[in-house]
Amino acid sequence: MACPYFYPQKRFADKGKHPRLPLGDPYEGLCMADPMRSWRPEESVLRESCNLGYARGKCERFPAGAGPDAIRFSVTGDQNGLLKIFYVSEQNHKAVEYGTLEYSVEEGKLLNAGTNELLHGQVQAYVESYLRRQREPEELAKNPHRR
Repeated sequence: MACPYFYPQKRFADKGKHPRLPLGDPYEGLCMADPMRSWRPEESVLRESCNLGYARGKCERFPAGAGPDAIRFSVTGDQNGLLKIFYVSEQNHKAVEYGTLEYSVEEGKLLNAGTNELLHGQVQAYVESYLRRQREPEELAKNPHRR
């Protein structure tokens, strides 16, 4: 579950193994908790809060009051270049909002994203990680010395 106020911009350059992360890979990006002032967190904050969510009480920039604590994604369909992605925003480990989005692999974009820029950015990062992981077994089979 990533922080709902995190806007991922690019994958961290490190090539190490990572536990299963909410966006698939660790990302650098911006904190958008204050929509009027984006902030680029230091790497430790990015890795421990932004990429993992549930930062309420741990991150000084996390908004007080009601609102989601984290957002998670899963691919529920992958056919003919169309991904169906289920998302859920959580507060105190309970769903507060959820839905299904469609992503065109050929066009490289969400088809029904609405206007939520943060959701769009997180889905884009999640899909890029998902697609990269789908290609890895093929690439390893073509070049087994890469291991």
